[in-house]
Amino acid sequence: MTTTTPAPVRLPWWVGGDTNAFFGLGFNVMVNVLVLSGLCLGVVHLPGAEVFGVILPAMGIQLLIGNVYYTYLARRLARREGRDDVCAMPYGPSVPHMFIVVFVIMLPTYLATKNPLQAWAAGLAWCFVIGVIVLIGAFVGPYIRRFTPRAAMLGTLAGISIAFISMRPAAQMWEAAWIALPVLAIILVGFFTGLKLPGNIPVGLAALLAGTAIAWIGGYMNPADVGSAAENIAISLPTLNLDRLLDGLSEVSPLLATAIPLGIYNFTEGMTNVESAAAAGDSYNLRSVLLADGAGAIAGSLLGSPFPPAVYIGHPGWKSAGGRSGYSMASGVVIALFCFLGMFALLGAVLPTPAIVPILLYIGLLIGAQAFQTVPRAHAVAVVMAIIPNIAAWAQGYMDNALAAAGTSAQKVGYDAIAQSGTVYEGTALLGGGAVLAGLVLGSITAFIIDRSFVWAAGYAFAGAALAFVGLIHGVQVEWNASGQVALGYLLAGLVLLGFVFVKPSRAETAEAPEPVKAPEAAGVPAA
Repeated sequence: MTTTTPAPVRLPWWVGGDTNAFFGLGFNVMVNVLVLSGLCLGVVHLPGAEVFGVILPAMGIQLLIGNVYYTYLARRLARREGRDDVCAMPYGPSVPHMFIVVFVIMLPTYLATKNPLQAWAAGLAWCFVIGVIVLIGAFVGPYIRRFTPRAAMLGTLAGISIAFISMRPAAQMWEAAWIALPVLAIILVGFFTGLKLPGNIPVGLAALLAGTAIAWIGGYMNPADVGSAAENIAISLPTLNLDRLLDGLSEVSPLLATAIPLGIYNFTEGMTNVESAAAAGDSYNLRSVLLADGAGAIAGSLLGSPFPPAVYIGHPGWKSAGGRSGYSMASGVVIALFCFLGMFALLGAVLPTPAIVPILLYIGLLIGAQAFQTVPRAHAVAVVMAIIPNIAAWAQGYMDNALAAAGTSAQKVGYDAIAQSGTVYEGTALLGGGAVLAGLVLGSITAFIIDRSFVWAAGYAFAGAALAFVGLIHGVQVEWNASGQVALGYLLAGLVLLGFVFVKPSRAETAEAPEPVKAPEAAGVPAA
């Protein structure tokens, strides 16, 4: 049997769809950089010179190298498969980690030491450890992906996109719906109907311009802020911050309780994003993707950025918008230049948030839909099961933030008192602990049960027991016997599932059973 080599394909550096994808991803990353800058200034109280002169230039290097690398991976894949429709993976600062490193690592250190620079050092050490764990995951992740049902991976990704990518932007939109809803209408028409805008103007640019015009005409923006922000424009290039990183690593032990599970979260999310791209037609090498994420986090920590980068959710969205490889490199170059030139304060003063965040809701809609569209219909239940832990984690975060604003916490109020109000706080917190891994475990168990692969379902239940016992899922922190009763539940469920191996179905039940999904399309293994 002879194999045919794909004919050489012409790969332009830029196509019309790249413009749409560039504005979408570029504004997405821009908003995230604006948010992390505000967190450093307003929460940790780092001096503006350090934020705009050190952290953002370091972030610029991370994004420049990462986006150029992902452009290379896309063009390599296109040449190997003889296709001109390969879309590069999106890349930027990890959104969940932005808040985690600030509120879980840097803020407690600042409150204990009253020294924002010491808090910064702790954040750098934490970012470095995250990078090391992701590098390890580059060698473990492919095996996990091989034996995990697609419904579980895409389901937990849908949970992230619905809870953490969509809900906050949607809420921000409704605070200024008169600006955001016209923007959303343009995005939905442009990306979901295939209609061309007058003059063939890119959808993302048209939406942003329309929203910005409405906001300025309606008095939503303040011209005085633009003048103040313009004064902060200055050229800053990245420098090595090895001494500060080593200072943080000298006290690394307390950081491991969050760094280990969140490092696992990072490579797990990267794994699900690669699966999402494969479902959209672009099968990237998982190890190559994870190595880039891990190396980016380590490089950033050496240069002064405590914010790990990550491959983003949203590849199918940018591909459907027409993006190929050029949009990724352009996003990295432009955002890096903005970081080096200190332009982010000015951008935040000129562009209204309600005109930008609808693009995030679009991505959430697309990823959520993909999870159901690219798995067997019988596995839709497994998708929903994988979504639920992420919704629980989001709900717990909102409850905690509201209680903190009132000067208290769930522990101070008491779980019983909260339960009397009709809110199940303790169970929500346990369900959402380690949500990405928990979604993978629960989704996999459900998918294998549907396929009557009871041995594999039991295996994932036993894995869930081990992960819960040490607190990597359904726990507050990593420790021995972190969630003993949850671990026991998984263990007993696994034993029950093993019992079903010996239950012989009747002929009628056999005829009605869904056909087991073979590897590698979904389950990754044949049915037992």
